[in-house]
Formats: sequence, structure tokens, C-alpha cells
Amino acid sequence: MKRNLLTVVAAGAIALGGFVVVYAQPGPGGAGCTHGHAFGLGHLTEKLNLTSDQQTKVQPILDQAKPQIAAIHQEAMQKAKTVIDSTLSRIRPLLNADQQTKLDAIQKAHQDMMNARKELHETIQE
Repeated sequence: MKRNLLTVVAAGAIALGGFVVVYAQPGPGGAGCTHGHAFGLGHLTEKLNLTSDQQTKVQPILDQAKPQIAAIHQEAMQKAKTVIDSTLSRIRPLLNADQQTKLDAIQKAHQDMMNARKELHETIQE
């Protein structure tokens, strides 16, 4: 049971931690870029078959919303990270030394992966 709990918590922390770090970073094109998600002009243009004139009118509206969305998103990601960190700090004392070492390794591997993604993202933006 203890092992299953550790596995579930570690997997959840990795998944949520990745979500926090990846989505907290602004994408190509600046803060709030949606990487093709439903709020991008490309997606709207395609799905709604917008004319050039409509695209010209819609783009400033989207540009105005992007910083607000990015700020809300950043705040949510910071809150999620706080919950993850708190959860892991409450679980850590329940683990034996070997499990704590494994958890440390999982967290380090995850952090290394996130750092590599961040570096790649920064390289792409240059």
C-alpha cells in the first residue's frame, strides 16, 4: 500500500510539476501564446473561416487578452506548484530513507527535464 501511494504521488507530482513549469513559460510569440490551442488566431481563422478583414479586427482583441490570460495562468501555475510542494513535504516524512532517496532522484530528473525544456524554449525564441 505504501509503495502504491508513493508511486501515485510521484507520478502525480511529476505530471503536475511538468504542467506547472511548461505552461508557466510564455510560448513563441510572447506571453499568452497558445501553441495552437483554442484561443489563437490561427485556430479561430481555420475553425470560423475568418476573412482577412475579420482576422485584422480579431487580432488586436486577442493581443489585448493575452497578457491577462498569461497573468491568470501564471498565478494558477504558482498556486499548483505550492500545493505540489506542500503535498510532497507532508509525504516525505512518511517514507523510509530509500524511498526518500528515490523521490529525490525523481524530483531531480524532473527538474533537469524542465530545465532542458526551458533552455530549448529560450533557444527557439532567439
